[in-house]
Amino acid sequence: MLYPNNIKKNYTKLTTYSNRGMDLEYLIEQANEYYIDNDIAYIYKKPTPIGVVKVAYSNKGKRIEDGFYKTPSTLDFNGLYNGHYIEFDAKATQNKTAFPISNVHEHQIKHIRNIDKHGGIVFLIIMMNDKYFLLMGNTFLNFLKAETRKSIPYDYLKNNAYEIKLGLKGLDYLTTLKQIIGG
Repeated sequence: MLYPNNIKKNYTKLTTYSNRGMDLEYLIEQANEYYIDNDIAYIYKKPTPIGVVKVAYSNKGKRIEDGFYKTPSTLDFNGLYNGHYIEFDAKATQNKTAFPISNVHEHQIKHIRNIDKHGGIVFLIIMMNDKYFLLMGNTFLNFLKAETRKSIPYDYLKNNAYEIKLGLKGLDYLTTLKQIIGG
C-alpha cells in the first residue's frame, strides 16, 4: 500500500492455529445471542469446571496462577429450542480431506451416546474447508460403529451432514436444525 510521500508498507497476515476453534465458537455465540434476544432459543456455552489452587492479586484484580480441571468437559453448548433439549460441540480442522475422530474425545463420544439414548438432540458442528457442517449425533455414532477409519472423509460430511450458512447473526445453525427435526 502506498502512503503519502511514496512510503510503502507491506502487511503480512500472521498464521496461528492455536485458537482456530475460537472463531467457530465466536460465530456460534453470536447466533446464540440473537436467538436469546429474539426469544427463539436458550442455548449457552457451558463453563469448564476449574479448581483454583493459587491466586495472585494485583492492581488489575485477581489472576489464577495455578488450577486444575475438576472433571472432563462434556460438550460445549446446551439449552432448549422449541421444547427440545439440545447439546452440541464445535470442532474445527485444517485437514482438507478428513475430520480426525481424535478431535472428539472418548468421554465426549460417551456423552453423545447418552444424550441420544435419552431423546435429546445432540450434534457436532464441524468447520472444514471454510464450510460449516451439522453432523447429527446418531449419524456420527453410526459412522463409528460401521467404520474402522480414524477420520471422517470430507465427502462423507458433504453427503451425510447438513451445511450451515453463515449469516449476519453469526452461524445460523438453528435454521438448519429446524429443517432436520421439523417444526
